[in-house]
Amino acid sequence: MIKLYGTPPTRALRVIWLLNELGLEYQMLPVDILKGETREAGFLALNPAGKVPVLVDGDLVITESCAIQLYLADKYSQAGFIPEAVEDRAKMYRWIFFLATEIEQPLWRIARHTFLYPKEKQLPEDVDLARQECLEMLAVLEQHMKRRDFMVADRLSVADFNAAYTLDWANEEKMLKDFPALSAYLTSMYSRPTAPPSTSGVVRAPAS
Repeated sequence: MIKLYGTPPTRALRVIWLLNELGLEYQMLPVDILKGETREAGFLALNPAGKVPVLVDGDLVITESCAIQLYLADKYSQAGFIPEAVEDRAKMYRWIFFLATEIEQPLWRIARHTFLYPKEKQLPEDVDLARQECLEMLAVLEQHMKRRDFMVADRLSVADFNAAYTLDWANEEKMLKDFPALSAYLTSMYSRPTAPPSTSGVVRAPAS
């Protein structure tokens, strides 16, 4: 059985969502970051970077949530979460990398300098800078998502499960109020019965 190491609301949620969409059985193995469990020898043997999530599928160990998502979508390609056309795959990769580098990274900086770092290491000025950078990139994504239901090719792809988690994080930071297309998209994605719990209070339809 597939094993997933991680604990919500971390990036493990990206993987949980895709596992749910694929209807796969898996064993969830909680890892308490605040208690230092990611720095223990047993976990570091799986991921020397000391971060979650980690997916173990037989003898294969995969780290990095985006890589895990792409692996699962590729292995279970019958679900159609990786576009067939090479041009559409390129667009999917583009938005996955955009989300990870241009939106998630400033959100991560905000988290570090508001509660993850010890008080003496927190830089309030970096929080303001990161927020501004994130808002600028959210504006780019807002333009892309106008009159769209999905990120790429008018159908669900890995980019959508990645985007929904990342935008939920931005929504938790109260950054989506001026982006109606992203807000509507986020609500739509979290209305799926396979969606994991939202961390930002996104309205979700009851699971069927």
